[in-house]
Amino acid sequence: MTLDASANGPAAPAAFGWQRAADAGLTFRRIADSDLPFLARLYASTRTEELAAAPWSEEQKATFLAMQFMAQHAHYQQYYPAADWLVTVRAGADIGRLYIERWPREHRIIDIAFLPEHRGSGLGGALMRDLLDEAAAAGKSVSVHVEKFNPAMRLYRRLGFLTEEDKGVNDLMRWRGPVQGTTLT
Repeated sequence: MTLDASANGPAAPAAFGWQRAADAGLTFRRIADSDLPFLARLYASTRTEELAAAPWSEEQKATFLAMQFMAQHAHYQQYYPAADWLVTVRAGADIGRLYIERWPREHRIIDIAFLPEHRGSGLGGALMRDLLDEAAAAGKSVSVHVEKFNPAMRLYRRLGFLTEEDKGVNDLMRWRGPVQGTTLT
């Protein structure tokens, strides 16, 4: 698998070894400033249902989402400075994002998201299994904050994540790993 670094230089071999993701046709490249419009659109797509009932005009919703995206982006960059900030690519099209930081004792999935037309198709599951295998090989747990009503909660539970802490709107979930020497199927 390669990191498709077309916007940031030549493609380079990925150190990640995410075979399931590669088999699903996924590649990754580091984000660049030129990706911000795509990332803002992706972010907005994750909030569509939530804002559907808001009594705002489409222009007001767009303004709100743009401000929220920029605040989230700045927060992530400030508090996770060593993270990998990746755009997920399939068949040459940007379809998602993966932000992950690898700490000494755990891997933190800061954010993982796909455009609506790519959700529920197994891509997230393939990538998550690769991320869990990577953490298990390093002897680390994996944590992620998940909104309580996020449909991906079912996937996290199937993969063995448990709620560690109720954070109000979100749950802090943790995966502690399989028996050493095994991988996820």
